[in-house]
Amino acid sequence: MTSKVTYDGSLRATSRHIRSGDEFITDAPVDNNGKGEAFSPTDTVATGLASCMLTTMGIKARNLEVDLVGSTAEVTKHMAANPRRIAKIEVKLELPKSVSDKHRKILENTANTCPVHYSLHPDIEKVVDFLWVK
Repeated sequence: MTSKVTYDGSLRATSRHIRSGDEFITDAPVDNNGKGEAFSPTDTVATGLASCMLTTMGIKARNLEVDLVGSTAEVTKHMAANPRRIAKIEVKLELPKSVSDKHRKILENTANTCPVHYSLHPDIEKVVDFLWVK
C-alpha cells in the first residue's frame, strides 16, 4: 500500500504516506463548493507534475554533476467543465543559468519524459517553460 486517505468531513480529506507517515490535507476548491483552505485533489495532480519534473531532473543532474539546488517551478492549473477535469497545466521552471546548453537539453528532455507527464491523460494540455535564469 502506498497511502491511505481518510475523509474528514466538510469536503476535507487527509492523506497519509504509509512508509514515512507524512500527511497532507486536501480541501474542495472554492469553485467547487469548498473553502479552498488547502490544496485540492486536482491541485496535487498539477503540482505532482512539477515535482516529478524537478525530481527526475535532479536525478539526471546528479549523474551529470550539475547542481540544480534552488530551482523552482510555478504551477498554474486550468479546469474545464462537462466533465469537470483538469484541462491545462502550466509549469514555469526557473533553473541555474550556469548550466551548459548541452546539459540544458538533456535536463529539459528528462523533465518532459517524467513518469507523471506520461501518466497524465493526453487531453490535458501541458505548457512547460524552462527559464535558465537563477
